[in-house]
Amino acid sequence: MKWEEIQSLDMFYSDRLRFIEHGGVLRILAIFMAHSADPWTSLIALFLLFLFGDAYWKLRALVMILGTFLTAGVIFVIKYTVRRRRPQGEWGMIYRVTNPHSFPSGHAARCFMLAVVGFALGPVWFGLLFLIWGFLVSLARVGMGVHYLSDIVVGSVIGLFMGWVTIVLYGNYEWIGVIFAPYLPLH
Repeated sequence: MKWEEIQSLDMFYSDRLRFIEHGGVLRILAIFMAHSADPWTSLIALFLLFLFGDAYWKLRALVMILGTFLTAGVIFVIKYTVRRRRPQGEWGMIYRVTNPHSFPSGHAARCFMLAVVGFALGPVWFGLLFLIWGFLVSLARVGMGVHYLSDIVVGSVIGLFMGWVTIVLYGNYEWIGVIFAPYLPLH
């Protein structure tokens, strides 16, 4: 299969998943989900978890914040190397202006990285929450027309990998302990 054929199929299936034209509750939920994984939203939620959580939750928040920044760096490099334009559309102008490149999806990468970290650090429901959120965010991003299907698939795979990288880095207490020593339950 040629590259042009793959791109054509990607555009075809992405268009089939778009539901931006539909009104009502589905559109409102999709807009909410599409924005819910914005970087600032995720970081504020993790900061609040750190601020108000006990040592157990502070640790998870810190590791997830670390993973969020690592993942953002990888996504940024890939986006500005590939430079794939977002699908045509009117919705999501903030993304189209501030970040015109769609490949890979940083939102999908962030959600799936958080899911891996959530599963690795537990409890299981925490990882499951991020996993379900990741699928809903990804569907909403394609449905609202700011990503192609391949953007979210590749972003999800990168997120899974970056979750693993984050956990490997976390597993090295000597390295992470230097940064987060006051907050780690090492006793």
